[in-house]
Amino acid sequence: MQDKHEIRPGQSIELLKELHILTRDGKMNQDSRRKLKQVYHLYQFIEPLLQEVRKDHPDVSLVDHGAGKSYLGFILYDLFFKDLKDQSHIYGIETRDELVHKSQELAHRLGFGGMSFLNLSVAESTESEQLPATVDVVTALHACNTATDDAIHFALKKQARFIVLVPCCQAEVASVLRKNKGRSLAQSALTEIWRHPIHTREFGSQITNVLRCLQLEAHGYQVTVTELVGWEHSMKNELIVASYKNLPRRRPAERLNEVLATLGLEEMRERFFTGTAV
Repeated sequence: MQDKHEIRPGQSIELLKELHILTRDGKMNQDSRRKLKQVYHLYQFIEPLLQEVRKDHPDVSLVDHGAGKSYLGFILYDLFFKDLKDQSHIYGIETRDELVHKSQELAHRLGFGGMSFLNLSVAESTESEQLPATVDVVTALHACNTATDDAIHFALKKQARFIVLVPCCQAEVASVLRKNKGRSLAQSALTEIWRHPIHTREFGSQITNVLRCLQLEAHGYQVTVTELVGWEHSMKNELIVASYKNLPRRRPAERLNEVLATLGLEEMRERFFTGTAV
């Protein structure tokens, strides 16, 4: 029986070498097996979403924000998109021009014709005519700080059916907590949760993702939160998966506003907009 962490039939050996999952002579070591385990662990979350889209229509559109070297996009294309005989497409959005050109070159070399790479910020991509008016799946893995929120805004505008996020480096909420700490200390004992600087940073990161989940629920999405890989690999691997179900919006919108008010974060209401009157 095949080991679930072995290379799957039909995978591009050249791609796995480019991603340093295989050595240049095509061998695997312990570090390679760890990387491959992470790849398959991520894929097991996204592949069922792609299958769900294909039940409705054959051509799947996926936009990967903060793509970097387009690690995720290439893996998804190799494992899922490569064998589709339709107009399915992956768009990698990245601000670093050299990484965009490198990804374009690699996709051409591998014959991955259903991939495009655009040198745009997440905010710019929302208005860009180089992207379709609606998309099926939006991903943003380790998009730093507010780039994750920009990706959420993009997904909402593009009416994405599924949103997959692994947030990282959430500093903005922590900075507002820090700024308003003196006033908050006098109002509630709960402020002790973030009184010390290290707690401000960690609590800020935690509450940022709580607010994002409430925001998505306030737009009709069903949200699940889990870990991407074991904590031994990274402390920034909280995985948020949102599926559009047209659920009731008012209660999560009310909750979001209550959390903002309780924590002294009212000035951030625009960032976590809900579009729901409460």
